[in-house]
Amino acid sequence: MGVGARNGSRLWKRVRGNLDMYALLLPGLIFLLLFKYTPMYGILIAFQDFNIFAGIPGSEWVGMEQFKKLIHSDEFAQVLTNTLLISLYKIVILFPIPIVIALFLNEVGRMFFKRTIQTIIYLPHFLSWVIISGLFVTILSPTGGLVNEIIRFLGGQPISFLTDNHFFRSVVVFTAGWKEVGWNAIVFIAAVAGIEQEQYEAAAIDGAGRIRQMISITLPGIMATVVLMFILRIGSLLEAGTEQILTLYNPLVYKSGDVIGTFVYRMGLGQQDYSFSTAVGLFNSAVGFLLIVIGNRLSRKFLHRSIW
Repeated sequence: MGVGARNGSRLWKRVRGNLDMYALLLPGLIFLLLFKYTPMYGILIAFQDFNIFAGIPGSEWVGMEQFKKLIHSDEFAQVLTNTLLISLYKIVILFPIPIVIALFLNEVGRMFFKRTIQTIIYLPHFLSWVIISGLFVTILSPTGGLVNEIIRFLGGQPISFLTDNHFFRSVVVFTAGWKEVGWNAIVFIAAVAGIEQEQYEAAAIDGAGRIRQMISITLPGIMATVVLMFILRIGSLLEAGTEQILTLYNPLVYKSGDVIGTFVYRMGLGQQDYSFSTAVGLFNSAVGFLLIVIGNRLSRKFLHRSIW
């Protein structure tokens, strides 16, 4: 019996011995196949002049024409700039906040107080963007909104935050932080909980205070998780929050708020340019994959930690 046959026999024995485990795995595999891999057939549209009535088999093949159109599109250049700026703002401003929350919550001694704070900061995550957008549209309204009433009280002039290109990106970043910072802290809180308490006890015996313990024990202890989350965040650099921006923006702020996701939505459904919008989406996915690979390599080289 050859080596391949022996390996195949051992594999089949292993499968038969763990049929219950493979049965539990099957629904997840079916889900991935149906909703993740099967739709990839639609990528072909990016290389066609797609006709909705002819379908993929009957549409004309145009090769890389849609991608050439994308590269030479002034509108796409603005959209790409908006996407990168909003994503970078979210990374620079919002990524460190959940880490800080996890570090300081770990220093809270009273469990009731800690759980109360956690519950309060988690809750916004469970609200849909439709609800949150409606809430902030009301709060930021130039006529009667709470923020503008305060500005008037202080002697200033009302600001139309959601129709002014100078303020719209700031609103996007702030509302994203308000909704997701508490939820994102869960991963880091879990990582902190996994640190051995004996390290803190030993540090306390050596005379280290709470701040020193935080810097020398807690932060290094969660660094692997921080690197993992950062690499994943870099991979989604071109995902600036499509659902969020769709519920907040309007044509007056396309210049500062139109991102790749909303651009695909407008071109695909609004103008029915399915081939071009698919090409934009494929470009987005390819760049995201490339960023994850680059981020992982840089992390492995300089921090000696990586996903794979």
